[in-house]
Amino acid sequence: MQFIILTAKRLMMSALFLVAVLLMCSSCSRQPSYPSAPQSAQDIMIDTEGLQPEVPKFYTYRFQGKNISYFVIKIDNTVISFLDACASCYPHKQGYRCDDGSVTCRYCGMKFSVFKLEKGIGGCYPIKIEGSVERGEYRISRKTLEDAADKF
Repeated sequence: MQFIILTAKRLMMSALFLVAVLLMCSSCSRQPSYPSAPQSAQDIMIDTEGLQPEVPKFYTYRFQGKNISYFVIKIDNTVISFLDACASCYPHKQGYRCDDGSVTCRYCGMKFSVFKLEKGIGGCYPIKIEGSVERGEYRISRKTLEDAADKF
């Protein structure tokens, strides 16, 4: 009888462990959603004073039921922006995470220094998107993000 109770406990613990692993994997398999940035009729507007040097700040723009995520970063007093997606891994919809001066693809694990992002071409580098600084705000056209909806 004691053997049956121990076996049942082991089966229950194994089942709980499997459920926990599945929950962790499913929560890691989706791209995170970030806060939205202020916007006008045509543009997304990000206060450049709120950007920490060399630290990507992630945002999500909602368009036609899709979360279009992107990040903005200040490098040497220049602000640049990228989709939270790359040409290679975007079908997996996991985006990037920030790790001590670099961004890392959540799907394949490729890591890129924030100082090399602007020069990155193809592969798993984040896709650069155009923006401009006007009166202390970094502006990205909403149309730019809407045109990238197929990556999300």
